Amino acid sequence: MSSPTKEDLPKVPDAMKSELSKFDPSKMKHAQTNEKISLPSKEEIEQEKGQKKLLQGIEDFDPTKLKHTQTQEKNPLPTKEVIDQEKGCA
Repeated sequence: MSSPTKEDLPKVPDAMKSELSKFDPSKMKHAQTNEKISLPSKEEIEQEKGQKKLLQGIEDFDPTKLKHTQTQEKNPLPTKEVIDQEKGCA
């Protein structure tokens, strides 16, 4: 694509051309700018690093490093004999 020619550009009204040529930048007032997107604080950065470290530890978890344990039931299910004995008493 080539750049547009002078004829292809939109026409600027003569009144606007004269205003632009007479423009005096010293009449402009200074404006205060408010930053909408502020940078994160040091605490926020440290907190995010901690979260990333935690997630990395979860992703890199190796289950082969776990030790095998024996499960001990504290409330075992009743056997058939115990159930029959309770039915006989009732």
